[in-house]
Amino acid sequence: MTTIVDLIEAAGLTGRGGAAFSSAIKVKAAWENRARLIVNVCDGEIGAAKDAWVVANHLPELLEGVSLVTGGRRKAKTLFATHRGTTTARLLAEAGLPVLETPERYVSSEETSLISLAHGGDARPLAKRAPFVFGGRDSQGKRIRPTVVLNAETLWRISQINRYGVDWFRSFGTADEPGPRLVAIGGHVARRGVYESEAGTRLTSILAQAGGLPGDAEYVGVGGMGGILLTADEVRSATWDTPGMKRFGGAMGPGLINVWNPDDCPVEVASRMIAFGAGESAGQCGPCMFGLPALSADWARFSAEPNRETHWQLVSRLGQFGGRGACAHPDGVARFAQSALRALGPELAQHAENHCTKAGGRRYAQLG
Repeated sequence: MTTIVDLIEAAGLTGRGGAAFSSAIKVKAAWENRARLIVNVCDGEIGAAKDAWVVANHLPELLEGVSLVTGGRRKAKTLFATHRGTTTARLLAEAGLPVLETPERYVSSEETSLISLAHGGDARPLAKRAPFVFGGRDSQGKRIRPTVVLNAETLWRISQINRYGVDWFRSFGTADEPGPRLVAIGGHVARRGVYESEAGTRLTSILAQAGGLPGDAEYVGVGGMGGILLTADEVRSATWDTPGMKRFGGAMGPGLINVWNPDDCPVEVASRMIAFGAGESAGQCGPCMFGLPALSADWARFSAEPNRETHWQLVSRLGQFGGRGACAHPDGVARFAQSALRALGPELAQHAENHCTKAGGRRYAQLG
């Protein structure tokens, strides 16, 4: 007898939240451990909007995916996690669904943060020896029941696989990264929104759905705060898949693209993003409490006065991140900073001469 786990495995579906982990492995473990399901509808990344779009446009199919994953268990007690006071929270509540409202903090939508919140704790990441789909305990020793977290798009794709079949799903994307994918496009484009795409597509083709890459565009962020920064020329040659993004030190991520406004100083924008990442940490482990604020300060110092000493300090700081935090947030901010350091070379050279004509740039260039 073919089960939904078999179909998901044959389809090659991976989580659409950014981690790209096998959905079949997670669902199989959830079945075996009778795990509670938390549906992540937080859109926690900067510029993310996919999960809210799924709720607004495909709620019945999303609920079908939930039923398939939980096996229709009446006592599954599925929770739908989203930020407080949002339209998405209202839509879910109006549909009679149990809503787990999270604070509007960056790390509050991280997988283990939601698990902690669902068990009466704070919406902060939990250290884990093994995935919480098997159960476990928090830092105070409180028992955590088996829980699995899947994002809304992933569950919608599960319902599509069940309805249309494995061959249909694999007709999109590449052999290694099959299936349709949503991507949220924002920033300096003609038509911001959520669009359908697939792995193996050129970034320029994805952007064409939003009106194309503007001729005056200079920099494009792919993947949000934990993603990478590309120059416009790199975007014109890049393919949206793991090999294509790996060329620039990134990955496909949670499916979002933001074209930076060419009127803004990109060094200033990068500085604000890194500072935001430092301020939005959970503040409960060394890389977040000390490493990210230090990285933000090093970036500001180097971008205001680029020289051998400030460059060495920044590069040295970036080398101190690498899987040392309770979650991947510190690594993500460091990844973005590393890509910005590479992409913004010409801009940083201007700042070395205390020269920048863009909005906010002259003020920023004078910071010491």
